Parts: sequence; structure tokens; C-alpha cells
Amino acid sequence: MSEHRRKPPQPQGGGRAAARRGQSGSSPGRRAAPRGATGSPSDSYGSDSYDSGGEERQYGGRAEARRAAQRSTGGGRRRGAEPTRGGRRAAPGGPNGPGRGRGRAAAVPDKKRLIDYPRAGKYGWQRWMPSWKLVSGLCIGFFGSLVAVAGIGYAMVGVPNEENAAARSQNNVYYWADGTQMVAAGSGQNRQNVTIDRIPPAMRWAVISAENKSFYQDKGVDPMGIARALANMARGGDTQGGSTITQQFVKNTYLSQEQTVSRKFKEMFISIKVGTKLSKDEILQGYLNTSYYGRGAYGIQAAAQAYYGKEARYLTPSESAFLAALLKGPTYYDPAGNGSLDANASKDKNTKRSKDRWAWILEQMHNDKRITDAEYQEAIKKYPMPDPRKASKGMTGQIGYLVDTAKKYVLNHSNISEKQFDQGGYQIKTTFDKDKVDALAKAVKKVEKEKLDPKNRELDKHVQFGGASVKPNDGAIVALYGGAGYENGHFNNNADTSGVPVGSTWKPFVLAAAMEHGTYRSKGPLSPLSKYNGNDHLKVKNNDGTYVLKKDNTPFFQENESDYPWGYISLRKAMEQSVNTPFVQLGMDVGMKNVADLAEKSGILNSSFAGLNASFALGTSTPSAIRMADAYATFAASGKQAAPYSVTSVKSNGREIEGFKKPRVTRAMPEQVANNVTDTLENVIQNGTGKKALSLGRTAAGKTGTTDENKSAWFVGYTQQLSTSVAMFREDPKSAKLLSMNGTAGEKSIHGGDVPTQVWTEYMKAALKGETDLGFPEAEEIGVIQDEAGAPSPKPTPSVEPSETVTESPSPTPTESTTPSPTPSNTCGFFGCENDGGTENGGSTGNGGTDGGASTEPTPTDTNLDGGGNSRGNGNGGIFGGPEG
Repeated sequence: MSEHRRKPPQPQGGGRAAARRGQSGSSPGRRAAPRGATGSPSDSYGSDSYDSGGEERQYGGRAEARRAAQRSTGGGRRRGAEPTRGGRRAAPGGPNGPGRGRGRAAAVPDKKRLIDYPRAGKYGWQRWMPSWKLVSGLCIGFFGSLVAVAGIGYAMVGVPNEENAAARSQNNVYYWADGTQMVAAGSGQNRQNVTIDRIPPAMRWAVISAENKSFYQDKGVDPMGIARALANMARGGDTQGGSTITQQFVKNTYLSQEQTVSRKFKEMFISIKVGTKLSKDEILQGYLNTSYYGRGAYGIQAAAQAYYGKEARYLTPSESAFLAALLKGPTYYDPAGNGSLDANASKDKNTKRSKDRWAWILEQMHNDKRITDAEYQEAIKKYPMPDPRKASKGMTGQIGYLVDTAKKYVLNHSNISEKQFDQGGYQIKTTFDKDKVDALAKAVKKVEKEKLDPKNRELDKHVQFGGASVKPNDGAIVALYGGAGYENGHFNNNADTSGVPVGSTWKPFVLAAAMEHGTYRSKGPLSPLSKYNGNDHLKVKNNDGTYVLKKDNTPFFQENESDYPWGYISLRKAMEQSVNTPFVQLGMDVGMKNVADLAEKSGILNSSFAGLNASFALGTSTPSAIRMADAYATFAASGKQAAPYSVTSVKSNGREIEGFKKPRVTRAMPEQVANNVTDTLENVIQNGTGKKALSLGRTAAGKTGTTDENKSAWFVGYTQQLSTSVAMFREDPKSAKLLSMNGTAGEKSIHGGDVPTQVWTEYMKAALKGETDLGFPEAEEIGVIQDEAGAPSPKPTPSVEPSETVTESPSPTPTESTTPSPTPSNTCGFFGCENDGGTENGGSTGNGGTDGGASTEPTPTDTNLDGGGNSRGNGNGGIFGGPEG
């Protein structure tokens, strides 16, 4: 402001008159020079060329304009000599002046900034390019912080102790549906630490050769392995191996096994500290004492007892290599198999994996010169097959199978790993009803005692049962029968395993698909009273009218249980007497894909399906007992489906773990389709192959099933309150293949209407005691009545009353008719009564009817009747083999 208060300097020429003209031409206050007055580019843009009055100022000439510009900048006088700097002329105005040719410059701050960014005095891209000082300072600060954090982390973490880890291991506690305790099971009592001198050198070297060859040379961590694991976690993938024995020991001592970056860093710090505080022998001892070997065994001492019944110090090099192989994952390397937990953990697959890794570890030990040539040749000579699994404390009777089922459900509906779960500390509330579980086991034992005599009849040996009971419209598994019990060496859960074809119990899905989708000829829903050819040895047709061919291009013939000439009979009658030929042709007409889709919507896992060929309609698939009970529960609930479940809540440290809400109920099929299936299956019990279930004394529906060569027999039935399946089969204990039951129980053959129906009836009597007989919803007429193409009208036959008198309870020793002659019988339902011919006792066999299985003649895409191999124990069924659990 002071420069404007000075007396205007006198111009060098023009005299006082010129000075007066300069004064009169300028207004008080600051004013920019007129546009273009100074010749500076900046003067051409944004300068005010108007005076305060808004009128444009006029200048008389260049001299006046120059003088006006000088006045506006306070430069009225001639400049004196400018100071110089190092021989060079300094910028106008001194060191802080505006600079030559730049007009007025911004003021430079008095102090330098701590972080000069964006950079002062720089323009364009240079302003945003950090200086080398800034970059180097940040790097030094970053790495210094890392060192500080590492130092603090190193100082704060403690050295793990296997004694502390053992003390922290706990049991898992399982509860019945009513909240009372079922059993406490887990690793809490199966652990015993041993010192390094009581672990044979062969066991130590087996682990080192297999897991960490540089164990005695490394510093306890594998930086590359850690970097690889962190990179995979960042990408959302699985963590990779490569951890040293020291790192694995550290991980074993922490119950939390989550794969997170923070846990990996913590593991690294502890591993570094362990490497400096403990000797290598102490680390190896800790690792062997805290590792999980399967069968509930933690530590090498418990593992030696569980697999070989001996102390760890007596292990041979061959046995040591076997136990070292288990550290890769006992679920998949225990030859006993754990098929009920994972379908890929069958006996055969596990044994092969175990033998391969056992041989590889021995080879590594030999290559590393940890065993001599002679010791290697002796060890590799014979695979050291371990002892059979033993029942843990409290895991007797059906408890082991209940725990197995609940454990699998927990692992499939949470982020809990198997190892983490086995370390214990969980409280699991199940859906199992103790009274119903006891009733199902009691029913099996009662019928076994009445029917089977394995001590005196060879064909009664190796007979097994499986069963399950599910609540319709809910999915809760209230009871199951898994086998003879862990204490008897039977560890496969027959209630939740695959490998047993379901036979004719599959036919209701074919009928339901026909009522929902119709056939390629009907173009709409089909009535159960539609007629199909029921004669034996029938050629099956494709939709284009050609015949289904076998591999040798000859026609495929479908067989029935007997050669009785049924002629054209209704589907309702064919279901009643379990006649095969109508349903094979019906399945072809409906489309096996439609049948498979409906079965899957009803609760059957598609992993249990056999090939979608002609025989698919007759039950070549192998779902579990749990899944069959649940699928029939869909019929009982008028088409509403709920996935089976066995756990209602899981808690750890008082905190409830998410993921255990009841499954959502969905609609699998139209209500009237399900109700018509139920009406048809009621007739199976009232007039057909399931007559032995009449002694239940209440409204019920069900279907018998028997497979070719009599390898398995089923009965699946339900009321509105409960759906239950029972399977019976014989199994070779060595090969796990199914054996024929012809001659079992002193009978020519076993059918679903025999022993399985008796077990079902005995159980349902007890399970439904005191319950109201709710009956079933009325089935409304559905679909069109269609005769198979070219079907003649069946000749009417006289209607007669069945000669059999139904008693309240079936005779324990029924007499089979050796040459049965089918006689007409009435078939009545909401459509009225029809007369299609029939048998007094259900068909060609006095105690089961024509409940035959799939034909032995395969189609080109046919699989064998064992569903492609009897993979017993692979647990594809139940609630755990798929997305639903």
C-alpha cells in the first residue's frame, strides 16, 4: 500500500503539464494496467480495462500508456543498478523479488516443509515426482518399522509346550434332541507324551525324510513356503505345504487352525524363537507328540497303540513309515477307510494311497542313508497292515453311528476343519430321539433273532441292516441304524452309505414323473390308471418306436420276477404287485432325465444315480437309507421337501456357531402328484407286496424293493408323522461286494416284503405309540387314462375276495408256496375298484410278490446292478454328500 501513497514521480519529459495529465488520468486505489499496456502476455487475459465507473479508459499514445504502467507498479523512477549474485544479475526486487520477466511471484515460505510433496518450485510432472531424499527416507522408515514390529513380536510371543497343548485338548459333547447328554467323545483322554529317547530313530528319520529333509540344518522357517502360502491366501486359494517341522509343531500347539495372514505371521515369529530357544531334538519330540494320526489319536504313543497295539518305542521301520504317511492326512491314509465321512476315503482308495506313500517314505529313508540296504529290503518286503479300528469309550451300540452322522453334518455346514473339531471343545445338539433310536435297534435285533441263524446256516452270515427315520415337512433325522456297532468291528455307517441298490422302491419316482410331465405321447399328466404291458420278457421301445439294444445290437428284454402273463395292467396295479415291465417302458416314455430330476428334487443326491438307461427305472441307483427316508417324506408332506439334518446347534466356548438353522422347505412336486403317489402306495400295503405292514394297525403307505440276484431288499414307508427306510443285504467282508441272499433265513429268496417290512413294522409300532392316526390327504383324480400304444382292452375277469386273512401281527415263520398260482384280486382306491388279475400273496413268491429287480441284460449304457461297484462306506448319501450337506 505504501507505494501508492508516495508522491507520484515526475516523468523524465513533458514538464508539469504532463505530470498533471498523468495524475488526472488515474483514479485512486490500485488499478491494473490497461490490456496490452505492458506488452506482457498476462496482461491480455483477465485484466480489467475499465475504470471504477465502468467506462473504458482511453490513452493518448505509447508514452502515456508506458507512464501509466509505471505508476501502477510503483516504478515511477528509473531503476538503480541491480545487485548481482556471483557475477550474475539478480532478479528484480532483490532475492525475494518477482524474477525477471515473470511479473509478480508468489511469496516463498520462510521455512522448509518436513515433507516436500508436492514439490515446491517445481512445475508440471516434476512437481509430482518425489525426490530421492523423500523416497529413501520413506524406505528407511518402512523397513525400520518392520524391524521394530518384528522385534516387538519376537519379544512378546512365547515358546510352545506340548504339555500345555495336551492339557488344552478337550472332548466334544453330544446331546439328544431333548437336551440330555448322549456321549462325550474326542481326543481329551487319548494322548500321552513321550520323550525323544522313547521314540525309535526309524520313526524320527521317517518323518524327517518325508516332511523336512533339512530339519537339522534349517533355522526353523521356510521363507519361500511362507511367501507362497501368503500369496495363495491373498488370491483366496488354498495354502500350500512346505512348512518346516518347526512350523508344524508351532501350528499343532494352537487350537485355532484358520488360514489367515495374521496367524501365518504369528507362526513365523514363534518358529524363529523356537529355533533359537529349543534344541532340534526337543522340537522333533514336540512335533511327534502333538500331531494327529487319526482314530482319535494325538501323539506318537497314542498312534502306536491305536494302529499296532504297542508302545512307540517298539515300532519297526516299516511301521514307522506307515505312521509317518498318516501325517499327510489320516482320513485318506488309514486303510480302515472313513467312507462315511468322505466318499473318496473308502477302504480300497485309502489302502492304495497308504501303500504308495509308505513305500515312498521307505525309499526316501534309504536314499538319505537313514536305514541300511538290509533294513530297507526287510521293511519293504511286506506292508504293515494295522489292526482294525477299535471302539472309543462310550462309542458302543448305535452311538458311534449317531456321532459319525452328526460330526459329518457339522464339518459340512461350518468352517471347522476335521483336525480342529477333533481337538474338542464343542457342544453339539442333535435331532436324535433316544427312544426311537433304541426302538429301531430293538426291531432289527428282534427280527434278526427270529429269522437268522448265522451259527448254523452259512447263508445267514454277513447279513447287515441299515435304516433311518425322518420327520416329513421338517427333515429332522430322529433315528438311524448303522450296523452291529463299533465294538463289534463294524465301523461303516449303513444308514449313511452307498453301494446298496434300492430296487423297486424307485418306482414311485417314475410314477410321479409320469403324473407331472406325462409321456411323449400323452403330452400331459398321466393317470395311475393308465395301462401298460405287464408281461414278462418284454422288448423295451425307444420314443421313435425302435427297440432298445444291448451291446451286441440285439434287442434288450426286460424280465419280471415271474413269467405270469399280466397282459395290459394299470400302473396302480403294477405298483401293487411290483411288476417291472410297465415301469421300464413308462420310464422310457416319460424320459429318464425327468425321472432323475424329480428324484433329485425329492431329496436324492445325483451322485448316487446309476446310468440313465432303461434299468434306471427299476432302482439301480444307490442312495443311502437316510436319503430314501427323506425322499419318501416328500410324498408324505404332499410334495414339500426338506433336506435331512442331524444337528440343531453347535457351541464353542459358550459361543454359538452359525450354519445350523433348519433347512428351508421347498416344493418338489405338485401337491396332487404327491397325494396320488401316496394313494397308490397305500394300496401296496393293503393289497400288494407290502401286506406285512398291515399289522401296524394305522394308515400307512410304502413300497418294497428287491434287486436282481437278491443282493438287497428294501422297505420304505411312511405316515404323516414319520418316514422310515430299512435296507437288508449281505456283504463279503474281504471284498465289500454284495452277495446274493437266495437261501438266507431259510427262504428261497428274500424280498422287500419279507424281513425289511417286518423290521419297519416293529419299529413304527413303537415309534408311533400314542400318536394319532392322521391318515393322508384325499387324492384328487389326476391326468388322463392312457393305454400304451396299440394296447388292446383287457378282458374282464371276475372279482373275488382275497383268500388271505390278515392278522394283527405277521407270523414269524411264514410258509412259502413253492408253486404259487396268481389269482385275481381287487384293487381299490379313490378311482373305485378295478380287476387286473393278481396274486393272493402278492405275486409269484408267497412272501414278497413279484418284487423283482433290474434285468441282468444291460443296455449299451447300462451299469451293473451295484451302481458301478459296491463302494461300501463312501458316504455319498445321507445329509453330507452334497451342497445341502
